[in-house]
Amino acid sequence: MRIAGKGLVDRGRPVSFRFDGATYGGFAGDTVASALLANGQKLMGRSFKYHRPRGVLTAGSEEPNALVTVGRGAAAEPNVRATVQELYEGLEVRSQNAWPSLGLDVMAVNDLAAPFLGAGFYYKTFMWPRKFWEAVYEPLIRRAAGLGALSGHNNPDRYERAFAFCDLLVIGAGPTGLMAALTAARAGADVILADEDSRMGGRLNAETGAVGHQPGHAWAAAVVAELADMPNVRLMPRTTVTGVYDGGMYGALERVNHHAPRVGDLPLETFWRIHAQRSILAAGAIERPVAFRNNDRPGIMTAGSVRAYLNRWGVSPGKHVTVFGNNDDAHRTARDLVAAGVHVAALIDSRPDVTVEGADFPVHTGAVVCNAAGRKELDSITVRTAQGEKAIQTDCLAVSGGWNPTVHLTCHLNGRPTWNAEIQAFVPTPGAVPGMTVAGACNGVFSTAGCLSAGVAAARDALDALGRTAGAVDLPRADDGAYALEPLWVVPGKGRAWLDFQNDVSVKDVKQAATENFRSVEHMKRYTTQGMATDQGKNSNVAALAILADATGRGIPETGTTTFRPPFVPVSVAAMGAGAQGKGFAPQRFTTSHAASVKMGAPMIEAGLWYRPSYFPRAGETTWRQSCDREVRHVREAVGVCDVSTLGKIDIQGPDAAALLDFVYANTFSTLGVGRVRYGLMLREDGHVMDDGTTARLGERHFVMTTTTAAAGQVMRHLDFVTQCLHPEWRVSCTSVTEQWAQFAVAGPKSRALLNGILGEEIDGDSWPFMACGPVEVCGVAGRLFRISFSGEHAYEVAVPARYGASLFDLLVERAEALGGGAYGMEALNVLRIEKGFITHSEIHGRTTAFDIGMGRMISAKKDCIGKTMAARPGLADGTREQLVGLKPVGAVKQISAGAHLFDAGAEAVRENDQGYVTSVAFSPDLGHMIGLGFVKRGMAREGEVIRMVDHLRGLEADVEICHPVFLDREGERVRG
Repeated sequence: MRIAGKGLVDRGRPVSFRFDGATYGGFAGDTVASALLANGQKLMGRSFKYHRPRGVLTAGSEEPNALVTVGRGAAAEPNVRATVQELYEGLEVRSQNAWPSLGLDVMAVNDLAAPFLGAGFYYKTFMWPRKFWEAVYEPLIRRAAGLGALSGHNNPDRYERAFAFCDLLVIGAGPTGLMAALTAARAGADVILADEDSRMGGRLNAETGAVGHQPGHAWAAAVVAELADMPNVRLMPRTTVTGVYDGGMYGALERVNHHAPRVGDLPLETFWRIHAQRSILAAGAIERPVAFRNNDRPGIMTAGSVRAYLNRWGVSPGKHVTVFGNNDDAHRTARDLVAAGVHVAALIDSRPDVTVEGADFPVHTGAVVCNAAGRKELDSITVRTAQGEKAIQTDCLAVSGGWNPTVHLTCHLNGRPTWNAEIQAFVPTPGAVPGMTVAGACNGVFSTAGCLSAGVAAARDALDALGRTAGAVDLPRADDGAYALEPLWVVPGKGRAWLDFQNDVSVKDVKQAATENFRSVEHMKRYTTQGMATDQGKNSNVAALAILADATGRGIPETGTTTFRPPFVPVSVAAMGAGAQGKGFAPQRFTTSHAASVKMGAPMIEAGLWYRPSYFPRAGETTWRQSCDREVRHVREAVGVCDVSTLGKIDIQGPDAAALLDFVYANTFSTLGVGRVRYGLMLREDGHVMDDGTTARLGERHFVMTTTTAAAGQVMRHLDFVTQCLHPEWRVSCTSVTEQWAQFAVAGPKSRALLNGILGEEIDGDSWPFMACGPVEVCGVAGRLFRISFSGEHAYEVAVPARYGASLFDLLVERAEALGGGAYGMEALNVLRIEKGFITHSEIHGRTTAFDIGMGRMISAKKDCIGKTMAARPGLADGTREQLVGLKPVGAVKQISAGAHLFDAGAEAVRENDQGYVTSVAFSPDLGHMIGLGFVKRGMAREGEVIRMVDHLRGLEADVEICHPVFLDREGERVRG
């Protein structure tokens, strides 16, 4: 099926590959789809629901039918579109969703049961009998679900993530994108040009038209070469921009090594985060089919894709091709086929008043294709004219129902496209994405000359916004033919006419949804599964909307569109989570002292998203308790060093910074002096405690808020909500700087002596009293010092830019050991804070109030704050509520366990008698026994009472005494000394 003299493949480089065990030949530059078509293989897959035979429909990433599995074993990758998978020597491809073979699929029996498996059948069928769901229905559905299958082995491939920044991101490298990138690059802007194809040029590579007195593909290659030589341009072929996000951020998937054998360290894919000041969307348009009976036969393709296989890959998808369309673009396919020597059986145009001049093939105007015959390969079609119906022998039908602009990316920020009646398609709504200009075919411009001109205009708009001036640009001459069509969505008739080829959704299904009152496009989508396959309905959504509109008596604009969401094409989880393979779902975050902690033998434990050292073992210590007790004594008797960089740090600046803090904190911060720190309690809207922490005032309009490690993200979202929704008029900026500063606690009686050896100026009790803060010089580096304590000891926290964190930790630990102390980890930190009655999210777990933790007086009576009114509800301030207390064992059993419940002495340990629960426990080396924190009903009034602790999970019971939550130095003399 190769056509001599046609195509851009390298015929001097033959390539062999295997498909379903058979060996085929192709050329460098082929895709799997083009090579299979060249070898006469039209059957490439089976549909999801009915397992109907399917062949390739398109030539791009919108392909719904030709999904294959590439590779074997652990390296096998399912659901790869044959239309984008490039050929390379030794490539192994398998069809999927068929058993025992593609040609003989037993599950095709589903097609015979189609009358019983229409839209919504599962909602009706699987409701009864109820007990069958888990035993029968669910296992069957799960076994049948999916298309390709995962190997079940660990993925051996490597993936990367990367970041890029530019003045202008151009999405799409067709005539519009090339012209836009060239114009902006010549003006000196930093440009990224991303295109999902391996060969930039877009439709110019698939057409025969000239641009600037040379073939379109040659002009495109010349422009790409010029751009490649510019230092301010990054070309990114094989890169699909998959999503648009806030703040000029774009996600993009680069297929790095899908086009070659997987050898060496080259990653398979890279997921990019691209930050662009401006962007131009030049993503082109997608051709839509026309629905008619049996329009899914292998050999029925879009007319534009038939033209692409002919002109780009030198392949004719059939020996006797028929063209059917409702627009002038379909005629171009017929002309190109004839010029290449391919027999055109007929041109069928649904418009009755169309004139086709100089055609040396049969032309039928005012006619439609109403049926197709052939099971695994098309062998004939039925044409309906005013005179009746007749059959035409053909092995390929090129169908064009018009073109849909690729609007998807403009909808990712909740934008909705606008209906354009002239082209019978949706176009992007201006301003849907801030900073984005839409141009060319994806904006409804369907001539090459119009696209070139639109690219220049879009670049000029972007350059104006960037403060640059575009120079004079010479537009090359190109085709400027008008685009004309008459709408044709479906050909009436008996039988099933298909819309969503992958999910087997027919015209009848959409009408059935309307009949059953699923009239909303979103309801219809879910009832029929229209547009829910891997192609997201790129070929079928608009036609389905038109049919729904007709069935409900509405216009298409009133019917609206479904919601387009990222990603634009399927993206592997491995690519999005690059670098985390084998590490679980949650991302891993490491402090600057991580390597040093590991070197010291510290077991690392998860704290939120971070990894922190549990304890630092030393020679001769055989249990973690020995290490923990030693580290506690270091802090109480000498000096200890702990990395507290994981605490959330939020930089708050602006004239209204103090007002913001007063509003989000229960206590007042506007009265805080510069150079001072204050502890704060933050409430949720419902009156419960959200978080606690300290905030330092570094200047009149400059504060640094510290949050707990676990709630850093939650608090940041809370501040964003307040400043964007509740008080957008406030002039204040909140920036998370957690990763920008490495911060270390230096605690213990000798902490000041340690710091005075590394600070530019020595400090004393007068210059740095308790809760003071300010800038300092740390070994010549500008840093910050806070005199605050989470241990109850004389302590400081010293912060430096993160790049100095590792070296500062080493220095602090070295000096601490010289003073008889050392590093301490999370276990010791927990003991120290429980001895002092300090709370963490074990206590403020979402169900406690300020009154419960003994901080009700912190809610200021002089101002309003979030949660204040709701916190005053009688039920949340009732003295009978569970209140924070300390606990210590007094019976024969000296163990307390977190999570255990508390009961009155002699009462049965059942839910009805529950008096409270234990939240935190530790062994105190200072006190010589275990201690704990917990909540007990009327706890503050029950100090000295002995109650019973019962841990049903561990089978543990003990008598414990309710005591004050502060076990050590209740007056706070150590921390202020």
